[in-house]
Amino acid sequence: MSASDEYREPGDHVQEENISTGDDKDDSAMCSGSSSEIKSRAVVKYCAAPPPSTYALLQEKTDLKLPPANWLRENSQLGTAGTTVLGSSSKGKPFSSFGMAYEFIDCIGDDVDVVSDSENIKKLLKIPYSKSHVSMAVHRIGRTLLLDDLDIQELFMRSSQTGDWTWLKDFYQRLMDQKWQRKKKSKEQWYQKAILSKFLYYSINGDCAAEPVADNLNDDEQCGAQEFGSSWPTTFTGSDADETAACKQERVPMDSKFALGQVTSVPQEQNLPALFNEGENSQGLRNDFVRNIMWTFEDIHMLVGSNMPIFGGGRYPAVSLKLRDNNKPINILTGIDYWLDNLMCNVPELVMCFHVNGIVQKYEMIKTEDIPHLENSTFSTRVVKDIAQNILSFLKSNCTKEGHTYWLFKASGSDIVKLYDLTTLCEEAEEEKSHNPFTLPVAVLLYKVACNLMIKARENRKHYGTIRTLLLNCIKLLDQDRHPQIIASAHYMLSELFQLDEPQEDDDDGGESFRACGSEDSYSNDDREEDDEDLEAEEESDDSSSDSNSRTRDDSKAVAVIRSVGELSVPEKYKSTQLIRPGCAFPVSQDKEERCRHVLNYVLKGLKAVDSSIKKESDLPAVDPNTPIPLKYEDGSAGRSCDAEKGISPLLEGVGLLQADQKHPTRSGMIPGTWQHQMKLQLFLKASKAYYVLSDAATNLLKYGRALRYIKLSLQSYGAYCSIGGALHPQVLLFHSHGLSLCGDIQLMLAQNSNNRAAYQEEYSYQTKEDQEILHSLHRESSCQAFNMATDLATDPEYQLFVSSKCYEAAYELLVSHALKEEAPDQLAQLLKRLGNIRNEMGVYYMNQAAAMQTEQEKMSVSIAEQEMWKKSFAFFEKGMKDFEAIGDSTNKALLLCNMGKLMRICAQGHSGVVSVNDSRGEFSPEEALYYHKAIDYYLRAMRSLSCRENHQPVWDSVNWELSTTYFTLATLLQDYAPLSRKAPEQIEREVTEAMMKSLKYCDLHTESARQPLYQYRAATIHHRLASMYHSCFRNQVGDERLRKHHRSLAELHYSKAVYLFLSLKDAPCELLRALLERVAFAEFTMAAQNSSTAKQKSLTAALEIMAETRCAFQIIHKELLEEQKERSDAALPASSGCLASGGLNLQEVTKLTALFESRFSDLLLQLIKLMLKTKRKPSKKDEELLQSYKNVYSKLLRCDKSTPLLARVHLYAELLQQLTPNAEDYGTDMVS
Repeated sequence: MSASDEYREPGDHVQEENISTGDDKDDSAMCSGSSSEIKSRAVVKYCAAPPPSTYALLQEKTDLKLPPANWLRENSQLGTAGTTVLGSSSKGKPFSSFGMAYEFIDCIGDDVDVVSDSENIKKLLKIPYSKSHVSMAVHRIGRTLLLDDLDIQELFMRSSQTGDWTWLKDFYQRLMDQKWQRKKKSKEQWYQKAILSKFLYYSINGDCAAEPVADNLNDDEQCGAQEFGSSWPTTFTGSDADETAACKQERVPMDSKFALGQVTSVPQEQNLPALFNEGENSQGLRNDFVRNIMWTFEDIHMLVGSNMPIFGGGRYPAVSLKLRDNNKPINILTGIDYWLDNLMCNVPELVMCFHVNGIVQKYEMIKTEDIPHLENSTFSTRVVKDIAQNILSFLKSNCTKEGHTYWLFKASGSDIVKLYDLTTLCEEAEEEKSHNPFTLPVAVLLYKVACNLMIKARENRKHYGTIRTLLLNCIKLLDQDRHPQIIASAHYMLSELFQLDEPQEDDDDGGESFRACGSEDSYSNDDREEDDEDLEAEEESDDSSSDSNSRTRDDSKAVAVIRSVGELSVPEKYKSTQLIRPGCAFPVSQDKEERCRHVLNYVLKGLKAVDSSIKKESDLPAVDPNTPIPLKYEDGSAGRSCDAEKGISPLLEGVGLLQADQKHPTRSGMIPGTWQHQMKLQLFLKASKAYYVLSDAATNLLKYGRALRYIKLSLQSYGAYCSIGGALHPQVLLFHSHGLSLCGDIQLMLAQNSNNRAAYQEEYSYQTKEDQEILHSLHRESSCQAFNMATDLATDPEYQLFVSSKCYEAAYELLVSHALKEEAPDQLAQLLKRLGNIRNEMGVYYMNQAAAMQTEQEKMSVSIAEQEMWKKSFAFFEKGMKDFEAIGDSTNKALLLCNMGKLMRICAQGHSGVVSVNDSRGEFSPEEALYYHKAIDYYLRAMRSLSCRENHQPVWDSVNWELSTTYFTLATLLQDYAPLSRKAPEQIEREVTEAMMKSLKYCDLHTESARQPLYQYRAATIHHRLASMYHSCFRNQVGDERLRKHHRSLAELHYSKAVYLFLSLKDAPCELLRALLERVAFAEFTMAAQNSSTAKQKSLTAALEIMAETRCAFQIIHKELLEEQKERSDAALPASSGCLASGGLNLQEVTKLTALFESRFSDLLLQLIKLMLKTKRKPSKKDEELLQSYKNVYSKLLRCDKSTPLLARVHLYAELLQQLTPNAEDYGTDMVS
């Protein structure tokens, strides 16, 4: 051939190979030349043939025209080669690459460059040397190209019967500029096939060895019988002639019941839709090759199918047999063919049998590495390598769209190779995409590759972008009406890509948008331009006029063109601009709502696909998807409890019980067990989970109305799932418990945030179109009413708390059921904590209701309604305490005990006695004492539960404060409303003292905290009250002088401590002033029992010194009055007529105390002046100065006008006291007139 001379390189090439058996799975070979190295490695992935046996050496003069006795009988040594070589060995099946791809799905998309029949590979690599036509279909899956023989003759013969592909037939006729006619094979071709088949059967060694028999067969009849054997499958199930007994399996027609192969290798936790029968896996496309080989040729990885018979013998355990006509020399095409066959199958030697007119002449053994150097067939292995790399680069650069069918075509006798996009041409011809017979196998393969990648997706999220691209392209190829199952499954898998149950991790490419992944079906960064640079640089002008006209007419339809096959022999003439889209990042947003919306969008599309395969919309119940579902709620709480019990009962009825499997059709007419049924189960559950995540996110954002709407949709989706499902998986029950728990959280938050009810109502009522459509799909299978009462937005906080409690209880019953008993111990502890919390909340609610009833009106006795509130509150507190005890939560148990103590105090206040007309109450009753002591008991139990302050300081401090308060309140009530009708004063005194001292015991004066000033104030008040009590006892005690002295000393002690504490507070001037005035009165009473003037004078002086200490109180009062006056002047406000100053000073109390102070102060001064004047001894100079000072102060005090403003009088008192104690330091700021 002329072509052989054009590409032949001078020089001898020596090849070295590492040889082993042809069917070893680790077989490999390395071919090297003197000037270059050709790397070749072949690994057998699958082999149906037995180990090769030695071939039978035929005797000379054996007549191959005579058929052997075993001819055309099935033989494992030959595989399908012996039986089919007579019919169509040179004609590849149109979907052979898909059969291999289905079987070796792990290799597709990433690891392999090409999947094809070995005959197609050889045909491509011989393009520069051959003038024969080339017609192949090319499909792209990831970085993998699938190559199949596209027999135009066969295709058009079928199109004349079915009417399909007429547009391609017309296009082909324009392309070839001639009317299409079916070409018949010559008689010579059938003759050559027949003697080759007979030769192979003769060569079988052993018991099956053949002997010549009389040839009673008519070769012409055999040829005619095989001529019309169709290799193009009607429904992709293969022809009966190609089926062997070992390979036959049930075939499924491609109709509306099309089902996809089950992804058996997908782990269960992936939740992939394993919904399809294994018998339907291959779509009738089987891997019929004797062996499948992973062939690495240089840097090209190919999955190749081969039927070449391999025999044993010679120096090596594997040889290939070839039959040659001795009268015809071996040409370059035959040499390349033989060399590639041996390389692909890793066969080290070739045994060639020569014949003349069917009579065996001789055998010749040739090493594989010597084949390129045979006489008349010399070729360069480097050129073959360059051809392979150029063709692969050309195809990968131009076959960029997944799912599209490309047609690689070279006309017979032409040097021009053209690539057409048949999918685009089909769309332009306005024919349905289902008319493309490759559409369905490609879509199924895209789906299978995506399923396979999903297995790896958990470990490496970089696959997510590829999976998304594969599935979107799969959906694009299919018509929903014809293939709803694949479309629904693909949409479900797309929803699975968005992880809803894990926190989002920051990826290297995180935050990229969908556009960052490039187009969904293209593996080229930039849109292809019409004038490709490589083609533009190499355009030739020496073609024939007919080729030029054809090119001008049809090049515009071609995706790419190789102007001359000679270009393929130029090293690196074609370079793939981008072999695969790098780093296709999956578009993941940090926003949970956005991720869930993507999930729900895919779920909705999947549901639509399923629904379209069940019934028409007109046959469904009348539900308008644009009309929001009304909330069945009525204002008012009358009858609410009964309704709630009835409405929430579905939450509890099926708890822990596994439903029986469904046997009857569902509401929409769906048959249980069908793919529609299983797919809807998956989609409903996915929708429920997505809405759950949305609800949880809205809860975290404090959007409780929105959260309630989402959890309602989640529970409705779950309800639809249960209505069509059978036995519930433990994980599904666990998820349901989570949903009920979240619903309880939301209802609790709504009850606690009733002020924003209007905003929550607006959020709750809003519905997106997508939500309405999903709800419409749910209504096809369920009434969606089971959880309405639990998810309604009520206006009654009591009802919301009740609903929350019932949701928690139902979730708890689920977790302790037999199905989940051992599944989630951590969730059980969290749920018990929630249960304890809601019961505490309900107890507090009823406790506050009881407290509100006490303040509503003055009452003569405790009402029945109030007692009911107490009982409800106490019951909830007890239940909550048991919940916290069950999980060992001592802190929350202490808080509940503290609330129970508070409830007991409210009960005590309810028994506070009869209120009289003059607003005075009766004596301290026994019921009050009982409840206060119960309160004290609960507080003490709370402190024992905490054990020590270090365990939980805030709770400890709270309980400590409440305990001190309870003791103080008990003592105060005993002191102020002493039960003298029932107890002796001495007993009351002891009880008051004991309660006060216990209250003082729990006043933490030394620990710095927010309550420290409150503790100081309480301690000062306790000392003041005790001092007043002992003061009263001392004054009223008669007879027992020892007891009177004891009371006197105790009164003095407590007065001094009270004064000290009030002084340290610096913000209780009224209390300080009152305590000092009482102390002065106590000193005056003590003086009254004295007889001598000296003792009286001494007592009066001591009382005056006590009176002088009130200067600090007046300074504080003066300062606060000044601040108030300044604030009023700045704001231009009138003088306050109320009883409280702006700083919290009680003006009425100040006025009353100042009047009392003035009276006692003037009386003291007067008595002291009189005693000093009546003294008989001569006064000293110091005494005279004191007397004069007392007279001056007394004189100024008398001249003070009663109508003088309070501020001025307070200022005067402070100045007068300063004159009495000139050496004392001023408190605070200087006094200003």
